[in-house]
Amino acid sequence: MATKVHLSQRPEADELLGRSPLAALVGMLLDQQIPMEWAFTGPYTIAGRLGADDLDAAEIAAQDPERFAALLSEKPAVHRYPGSMAKRVQQLCQYVVEHYDGDAEAIWRDVDSGKELFKRLNALPGYGKQKAQIFVALLGKQYGVRPEGWREAAGDYGEEGSHRSVADITGPESLEKVRAFKQEMKAAAKAKS
Repeated sequence: MATKVHLSQRPEADELLGRSPLAALVGMLLDQQIPMEWAFTGPYTIAGRLGADDLDAAEIAAQDPERFAALLSEKPAVHRYPGSMAKRVQQLCQYVVEHYDGDAEAIWRDVDSGKELFKRLNALPGYGKQKAQIFVALLGKQYGVRPEGWREAAGDYGEEGSHRSVADITGPESLEKVRAFKQEMKAAAKAKS
């Protein structure tokens, strides 16, 4: 899968995200209520704290939950809510082990339509409709995973040339455009309520 990405804006973390399907899935899972770069640095931090150079779904799934939560809570914490996110990361890894033999890339490797890809991602613990659509867009735009209908399955996030989500981050400039878009959306939602 080795792909050059700039999701965390840290070369060593981005290198892991570019070669590890599970790291990309975990980064997307962590991407809520914290800055995107922090979320996508999380998999690298977790791997380092486990003394590994990659994430292993079976190893994470088998971790003692309290020990794993403590690992994510060490300073600097992997997430603003390290305890609940540790639980979610373990649930995601358990699902990958049970349904895909621990091979995260199997989620999209043989998929033949964007609709099926979305369905598989939407079924993941911690992934809802929006997160699944964003990940479909991320796979299509940056990882070259483009089954028929992937842009439609990604909804607005699949739009070419947009700056709506992490799927559109290719460097510091695009990160700022995505951040500005998200702030506009929050302001619009606030104005409605």
